[in-house]
Amino acid sequence: MPKFPMCCKLDTRFATGLFGFLGALVGKVVSKLSGDYPMPCRNNIIHRRALFLLALWLAPTLVQAHTGSSGMNGWADGFNHPLHGWDHLLAMLAVGIWAAQLRGRTIWQLPLAFVGVMSLGGLAGVMGLSVPGAETMILFSVLVFGVLIVRKIRFRATVSLFIVGFFAFFHGYAHGQEMPASAGLVSFALGFMLATLLLHGAGILTARLVIFMAACFLGSSVHAREKDNAAVEANEAVIEAESKTRKKESVELDEIVVTERADSQIGIADSASQGNVGQAQLQYRPITRPAEVLETVPGLIATQHSGEGKANQYFLRGFNLDHGTDFLTQIEGVPVNQLSHSHGQGWTDTNFLIPELIETLEYKKGNYYAENGDFASTGSANIHYVRDLPRQLLKFTGGSFDYYRGLAAGSQKLGGGHLLYAGETVHNNGPWGVGNDYLKFNGLLRYSREATDRGWSLTGMATKADWRSTDQIARRAVDQGMIGRFGAIDPTDGGHSQRYSVTGEWHRRDDRSETRLMAYGIYSTLNLFSNFTFFLDNNEVNNPQGCRGLPSSPGEKMDPAIFNTCGDQFGQPDDRWTTGFKGSHTWFHKWGAIDSETTLGLQLRNDNIQNGLTKTHAQNQYAVTRQDTLWVTSLSPYAENKTQWNRWLRTSTGVRFDGFRFDVSQSNISQNTGERYDGLVSPKLGVVLGPWMETEFYLNGGLGYHSNDARGINTRIDPASGTAVDRASPLVRTYGAEIGLRSTWLKGLQSTLALWWLDLDSELVFVGDAGTTEASRPSRRYGLEFANYYSPADWITFDADVSVSRARFRDREPGIGNHIPNSIETVIAAGTTLHNIHGGFFGGPRLRYFGPRSLDESGGRRSEATLLVSALLGYEVTQNLSFQAEVFNLLNRKDDGITYFYPSRLPGESLAGVDDFHFHPVEPISFRLGFTAKF
Repeated sequence: MPKFPMCCKLDTRFATGLFGFLGALVGKVVSKLSGDYPMPCRNNIIHRRALFLLALWLAPTLVQAHTGSSGMNGWADGFNHPLHGWDHLLAMLAVGIWAAQLRGRTIWQLPLAFVGVMSLGGLAGVMGLSVPGAETMILFSVLVFGVLIVRKIRFRATVSLFIVGFFAFFHGYAHGQEMPASAGLVSFALGFMLATLLLHGAGILTARLVIFMAACFLGSSVHAREKDNAAVEANEAVIEAESKTRKKESVELDEIVVTERADSQIGIADSASQGNVGQAQLQYRPITRPAEVLETVPGLIATQHSGEGKANQYFLRGFNLDHGTDFLTQIEGVPVNQLSHSHGQGWTDTNFLIPELIETLEYKKGNYYAENGDFASTGSANIHYVRDLPRQLLKFTGGSFDYYRGLAAGSQKLGGGHLLYAGETVHNNGPWGVGNDYLKFNGLLRYSREATDRGWSLTGMATKADWRSTDQIARRAVDQGMIGRFGAIDPTDGGHSQRYSVTGEWHRRDDRSETRLMAYGIYSTLNLFSNFTFFLDNNEVNNPQGCRGLPSSPGEKMDPAIFNTCGDQFGQPDDRWTTGFKGSHTWFHKWGAIDSETTLGLQLRNDNIQNGLTKTHAQNQYAVTRQDTLWVTSLSPYAENKTQWNRWLRTSTGVRFDGFRFDVSQSNISQNTGERYDGLVSPKLGVVLGPWMETEFYLNGGLGYHSNDARGINTRIDPASGTAVDRASPLVRTYGAEIGLRSTWLKGLQSTLALWWLDLDSELVFVGDAGTTEASRPSRRYGLEFANYYSPADWITFDADVSVSRARFRDREPGIGNHIPNSIETVIAAGTTLHNIHGGFFGGPRLRYFGPRSLDESGGRRSEATLLVSALLGYEVTQNLSFQAEVFNLLNRKDDGITYFYPSRLPGESLAGVDDFHFHPVEPISFRLGFTAKF
């Protein structure tokens, strides 16, 4: 028999044999499930045996079906290697299927045994040891496993482990021989082993799903195993007990605890666009970065234009929220948005979040709520952590592009309370030509005590991160072959950040009233270095010495070392202390026979800031554009009343005052110092009608505001040009309204529909990249949101959210247009979640669609749509051990994570620059595999 090169030869005979093999397996399963149907059963047996004989006859085509070794190196190639070798692919799937048939402990022992022995065989192959007949044994393994599966042969566990280990050695040996000397041995081997385990899991899932689908087809019932999760059971018990209508002698309005999206908010919510998302949704959701937790808010997109480390870019309700402007994010009531930040107003860095500790995320879209003030025109999200964990938690995840994450968390009873602790470390290099080299350390410590009617907690958090950036790149640089799609023009961009916080909270509740007090302190630093225009401002004309050697022809490749002395890189240092206080007191009372509650609240916040805008090369400062010392203080009292007038009418009315002091005490330009005061009164109103047929109708309206950067408020001299400019308004009024409905009329289905509208007097934006304020025109946005959550059984849920919006400037300027650049228009998010089925499988796919949008005022320049499909698959071996695999960008689409349109300059181009699309690509298909241990 001639020897073929080790490459995959997938011809017609092989394809027929493959489908014959799978057909035999399906025939076996169906025949077992159709015992009550004699004639179909006999037909299935005949058909199954014929297909099996066909598979045996065609099996020689499987010999040496490995991929070639050319160009293989690193984790990603090790991971991809077994996916292109059909012999290995079928054998891995077969091991998983056979393990699922044997059940019990062998369902995880066989895959682990295979990988363990395979690694020994791989080592023998790398060392060049002679093992005769390896290819023959690989072929024989496919045939043996096929017979074991189709005939459903069972052995004692030790015999099964011996069979699997025996063949695993030859598989490992063959692939070890194919590993080139240039490859990174450890990373290649880890990638290969993780891919093998993933294929085993796919085999186990295939066996389970084939039985499941056949059983459904034949009308059989599938029963899901109930999960022993003390936290979920406790939440369900609380909700069931407290959601029942009850009459008390006191006038206290019923307190209903809502933590999950599955919990009904009929009779609770004040609008159609508020809700809760709990751990039950988060733990089965594939998440690439912590900020994607906020994507559980229907219609919200969290993307990135600079790799990991930097705060994400957010979109919601027709807004490009930049890094957080106009959407208030809080952790336990502590604001995350940062005032007068060096990179942009409202900077929201959520990289300190630990998703596994989140108990619930409470979102409220719109400016209709008295407790929310600055940054909340489009809405707010308040994230609550758990106070204790039922068991200690140890989690590790590894994946593509050198991604590693370790988490240890737990809680202990101490002094009548609970001590919660968690530590996390993350590393991610990304697919970028210049590796992200993102390294984060994150920690949390919380002590809490709860009594019958009161409690308190003290929480400390600490985060530190360093990274290199791959910022958005000019599309023409890729088209000209200057860099690749994942390349960087300026490889010296990057940053590092720190955040430390302490929060103390006390609460009390009885039949007559409720009181909540909270104080917090935060220290944070950021040093960010970016270059978005490349050589537009600093080039061979104004910096001939530093830019010597810069190519003179467009498209010509350049030496990255040129950025050590040339280019437009700038630095944005920010160092701040933030302190604050929140207090509220609620009285439960009656107006005659009508139940009502009235709340008075007070919020204080103070930010002491030192930040600036510098000119840098390779993160080395050579000039200062502006440097300021700021002091921003706000005082915000508010009042709110909620009244249940009768069974079908309730209202919420509120009023809020926000007073600000903006002080720039020091600046490198003395004319830009100063102190200004401003304040606004914002009324709120909500009316709820119903429920009728488990459906409520909502009418909401309110006034809000948007604060501007303290530097822009006091700037009289443009720090870049030196020309005189008008000072910006401190506070800008916003007007919002909404009509909507919420229905649970169909069993298991919760739907909300909202038609919203929002006006801004002016979209004042401080451009941190330029050190100036841009006062844009008045605007109007309106749209429709349709959110659905369907749970037909306790083991499966579907969610589908659609948001459409339109954003335009309200005035018209001839020759400019009235489109608002980068305003989001369409968002679709959908997914399916399976959990606790067939012995412990969980996971599901998710889809995210981010529609095209205008990139300039004319509307003539538009971005492309972004479509991402991701999935998670896990298996709970025991209550204390589970494994999970995640795949991101499953379709491997080459979409943009974000797109801009503005002028920049590459070497050899006009000094005025070139208007072009600038984009940051989504990451290619990637995988992560991990385990969770509880004890």
